[in-house]
Amino acid sequence: MNRFQKIFSRGRKVAIGYATCGCPDTESSIEFMHGMVAGGTDILELGVPFSDPTADGPVIQRSSQLALRNGFRVEKAFGIASALRKAYPELGLVLFSYYNPIFSMGPEKFAERAQQAGVDGALIVDVPFEERGEIEPMLNARGIELVPLVSPATPPERMKKITAGCGSFVYYITVRGVTGTRSALPDDLQKNLAALRRAAAPAPVAAGFGISSPETARAAAAGADGIVIGSAFVKIQLDETLSAAEKKAKAEALARLCFGAVR
Repeated sequence: MNRFQKIFSRGRKVAIGYATCGCPDTESSIEFMHGMVAGGTDILELGVPFSDPTADGPVIQRSSQLALRNGFRVEKAFGIASALRKAYPELGLVLFSYYNPIFSMGPEKFAERAQQAGVDGALIVDVPFEERGEIEPMLNARGIELVPLVSPATPPERMKKITAGCGSFVYYITVRGVTGTRSALPDDLQKNLAALRRAAAPAPVAAGFGISSPETARAAAAGADGIVIGSAFVKIQLDETLSAAEKKAKAEALARLCFGAVR
């Protein structure tokens, strides 16, 4: 049983949080993530900054641009993952990236460095099912799971293909469009989640995009095994009026508020 499977077997909704590596700098981003874990985050998605993040909304785009301006490079993401792994042996760690940085580094080297850093999974936004062969074998050879993405536009038969053999969890994109906080989630969310859980079984399903409050957390968790919160955390990372310690405290508070609402 891998770390993801252990986390999802605890009998409660799984709390997944996204933060941008290196925003505004490496050390403060690590401290911020410590706050997320203190607030109850089970799995951390470590966002690897990229200059052209097509699936990300304005908040995460700004965080990536800030990190890159401040000298972030992909190698620093492995350092962040390594520090977190040493601090939290049971924490799930996912590198959330686009393929360009991986291609530039080389898929073999990326997979090797991820393994050394204690990473459990990789979520690569712009690699479709048909092209997973470019990276998945390298990851799997090192015990790293590729986290599949499914959207509201994905038909049931394709869901089955995308999720077949999944050893991590399936990330369901709750809304059409880019990331960002929303006041409400789509009316057809529960129907879509039910269809995905049938297609993906026995793999667990986590719902993300648009979750930023106890209300949206409960709505998503009603039909999923876990929920993902991203932009709401990154907004705190970007708040220039807060010190690093204040950001850490707010990250913990947000995690307790939203993840606590579904437990």
